Amino acid sequence: MFTGIVRELGTVEEAGERLRIRAPETAAATEVGDSVSVAGVCLTAAAAEDGVLAFDVVPETLRRSTLGRLRESVPVNVEPALRAGDALGGHFVQGHVDGVGRIRAVTDEGFEVEASAELLRYCVEKGSVAVEGVSLTIAALTEDSFTVALVPHTREVTTLGALVPGNDVNIEVDVLAKHVERLLA
Repeated sequence: MFTGIVRELGTVEEAGERLRIRAPETAAATEVGDSVSVAGVCLTAAAAEDGVLAFDVVPETLRRSTLGRLRESVPVNVEPALRAGDALGGHFVQGHVDGVGRIRAVTDEGFEVEASAELLRYCVEKGSVAVEGVSLTIAALTEDSFTVALVPHTREVTTLGALVPGNDVNIEVDVLAKHVERLLA
């Protein structure tokens, strides 16, 4: 379980089924077997030494997220798992990416993400969404997209400030919306 509040900007050292991320602060507090969110994807630490986290990433995860497109030297959002007693500053994020969206537009205020109807059905104005592992509030919805606003701090300390139209992003919709739908069915 995560909050969507990115704790560190890591750097990819090795991409693919063996993913290595330089993230000194997170690596120092991570044990083998701990969960860590990388670009919004929950991964299990296979190693954590000398400031680098290593993960074994299954082909399914590489196909269903943006992790399969990572390259060396690319920055990624990193968040260690929520621990008992930690502040819950964002929203409940599982690190189970529901799909990949595409950045349609970037403005001074935020950005617009094209997403499938399958994802958008769980989105509501002022509701929560995680993009690249970052907890955000939906400002507006259309039939094929949602828009979020970004505060300057989020632009500075996450990868979201570098997004440009055409970039693909990991999306996790609000887990509570999925549970409500299931219960009502």
